[in-house]
Order: sequence, then C-alpha cells, then structure tokens
Amino acid sequence: MSDVTAPVAEAALRPGRWSFRLSVLLCAGGIVVLAVSVAVVLVSGVGVWGNNIPHVWGFDLIAYAWWIGIANAASLFAAILVLRRHGLRTAVNRFAEAAALAAILAAAFYPVLHLGRAWLFYWTLAYPNRMQLWPQFGSPLVWDFWGIMSHVIVTSLFWYIGLIPDLATMRDRAAGRGRMRLARTYGLLALGWRGSVAHWHRHQAAYRLVAALVLPLLLWAQTVVALEFATTLVPAWHQARLPLHVVVTGLPSGLGIVLALAAVLRVALSLERFVDDADMDLLARLVACAGLAAGLAYAHELLVGFLEEDETTRAALGARVLGQGAPAYWGAVLLSAALPQVLWLDGLRRRALVVVPVGILAAAGVWLDRWSIVVDGLLRDHLPTMSRGYSPSPAEWGLLGGTVALFALVLLLFGRLVPAVSMFETRHEESEAEAEEEER
Repeated sequence: MSDVTAPVAEAALRPGRWSFRLSVLLCAGGIVVLAVSVAVVLVSGVGVWGNNIPHVWGFDLIAYAWWIGIANAASLFAAILVLRRHGLRTAVNRFAEAAALAAILAAAFYPVLHLGRAWLFYWTLAYPNRMQLWPQFGSPLVWDFWGIMSHVIVTSLFWYIGLIPDLATMRDRAAGRGRMRLARTYGLLALGWRGSVAHWHRHQAAYRLVAALVLPLLLWAQTVVALEFATTLVPAWHQARLPLHVVVTGLPSGLGIVLALAAVLRVALSLERFVDDADMDLLARLVACAGLAAGLAYAHELLVGFLEEDETTRAALGARVLGQGAPAYWGAVLLSAALPQVLWLDGLRRRALVVVPVGILAAAGVWLDRWSIVVDGLLRDHLPTMSRGYSPSPAEWGLLGGTVALFALVLLLFGRLVPAVSMFETRHEESEAEAEEEER
C-alpha cells in the first residue's frame, strides 16, 4: 500500500516548485484580466462586445458552447470508465473529472454576463415573490442557467465522491508529518471516512450512481445549445442534425485536453508508474477516434447540406464552406478531425512533445467550429443593409483569455492540493492483479 500511496501523496504534500509558482503567477495575471473584463461589462453593459445586427451572438455563445463541450467530453469519458470498471480509470479518471469541473466553472461566466444586468441573475430562478413575477421559461437564458447549475452540481459530486477515500489518506499522512492544520482540512473534506465495509459499500454505490447521472446530463447540456439556435429565425440553424453535431464535434476538445493534461502531469509529478506508456497509448488512440467521429460529422453536414432542397439552407452552408467563412470551417476540420489522425503512428503518440500540442490544437479546432456555426452561420444576409461583420472587442478577448487562465489555475491547484491519481483504485487494481498471480 505504501508503494502506491507515498509517491502520489508526496506530490501534494511537498512544497511547490519554482515552476509551479511561476505558472500560478501567470494564471493570476490572467485572472486579473478576467476581473477587469467582467468589471467593464458590468459597468458599461454588453454593448462593449462586438455584437451587432445580424451578429447578436459572438464570443459569449462561442466560448460558452466550447467550454461546455470540453466539460461534457471529459465527463463522458470518466463516467464510462467508472461504469465499465476499465483499467484506464486508475490512470486518467482524476484528470478527466478535474478538467470537466474546471471547464464548467469557466463556462458559468457567460450566461450570467449575457443577461446584461448580471446582478439580477436570480430572476431566472423560480423563486416566490410578492409581484408574482415568474421567469420566462421560453427564454434560452433560463435554459442556460438551469443547464449550468445541474452541470455544476453533478460534475462536482462526481469529482468529489471519487476523492473521499484519497482525502482520508491525505489526512492521515499529513497528521503523521505534523501538519495538523492541513490534516484537519483534509479530515473535514473526507467526511469522517474510516474505510469500513459500510463506507466502501456506500461510496461505490454513490460513485456509480452519479456516474450514471452524468450520461443523460451530457445530452441535455449539449443539445440545449442546439435548441437555442433552433429558437431563432435563421433557417440554417433549424436542422435536426445540429444537436448530434455539437455533441460529436465536442469530443476531440475534451479528450484532447485530457490527453495533454495527462502527458504534462505524469512528467511534472513523476507519475510515470501510474500513467504508463500503455495508458497514454490508449488515450491517444481514443483522441484519434474522436477526430474520426468529428470528421464523419463534418462529412454528414456537407452531404446533407448540399443535397438540401431548401435553397436558403444550402446557400448559408455554401457561405460557410466556400465563402467568407471558409477559413474557420476548414480550420476546424483540419485541427479537430484531421490533425488527431497523426496519433495512429506509434512513434508519435508516445511522445509528449507531440500529444500535448495535438490535444490543445484539437480543442482549438472545436472552438473554430463554434465560431463557424455562431458567426459564419449568419454570413448569408437577406437584406442589403445587413452586411456588417462581426469583430470581437478587447473585452471579449479578455473574457476568453481570463477563463482560460481560470481553467489552468483550477487544474494547477488540483495537481498541487489533491492526489492526481486515484490511490484507492490503484491499490485495488494491484491487489487484484497480485491475487490472480497467486492463483496461477
């Protein structure tokens, strides 16, 4: 047991290295940019964004849908590994759960700011009031609020329940080293865990129950974005294939981030024993498969779009694919669908200097896809006076960069304060392997 616990727990208990402190300092600078951008929006209103008629949406919906896609793909990956009890869960599940939680926290900024009067966000709640004024449940802003809240609750529970046994281990090790204040903090978060049979039974039942709840949540959270498009008057957005497109094309972003994170943390925290080459190999193959699925989604879009009898829909797709929106569209295809295919090569998918940029660029390609849908989907104008383009403002760039910094900071704190690898799952798996060897 100590052979598993010591190297994983030591990464969280030892003082931070200079590289960690420098990374936190850089992320703190990004958080300052985020705070300034939020303050500008609160003081001046959403008019500081580059939105204009007909581009009533911009970075606010692009980034929101992108972060939701990352969170959904990472949560789906982790939930399936838990439900199937796959061996890969011991290596990368904790990364995936942390990435999902950090992404959903970053996404939560946008629906609140998009309200215009963010301090009145509670109006979207079904709360009793004397004026009998109830939320307009036909508004997509209300859908966003409930979608984000349900996502935050389920994702947080999924991440936290899986941590409880390891938090108890950290409590005991911190107490043994005389760090009583840290031990009390871990003990409070461990909820009095003693490792009894009753505790293990309840923990496993709760963990698998929340993992099962993740699956319908993902379909709800992604399809509600497509439903928001369907409530508009844009014909090109009234397609039954759009919810599936949003779900499938979001897979390379979440899995790419998990792959890049696993490659970085296994080196930074010296976890090569627990996240071995076989785990990285399988994870890289999954990213390549996600790229293939995204490529099929793009092929289906082209096939259905150009065979569409509706002239307006076909013209809108032509403007995205062959017209002014072509750079974003084909950039998304290249980065999210074509680039991950290099991971089929054995010599490349085993190199951190390859898998990290491929994973990050795959996520960037999905961002370009959301740009193509939200912005370039309106390139087909119906009136000569509606020829103005969309240009993101510094406030929008600050919000995007700030949420990226927030995402990175959450992951840095995760790798520093809690076990980056599931210790109890690893111990269980190694004990089962030893029992099988003894039987042989």
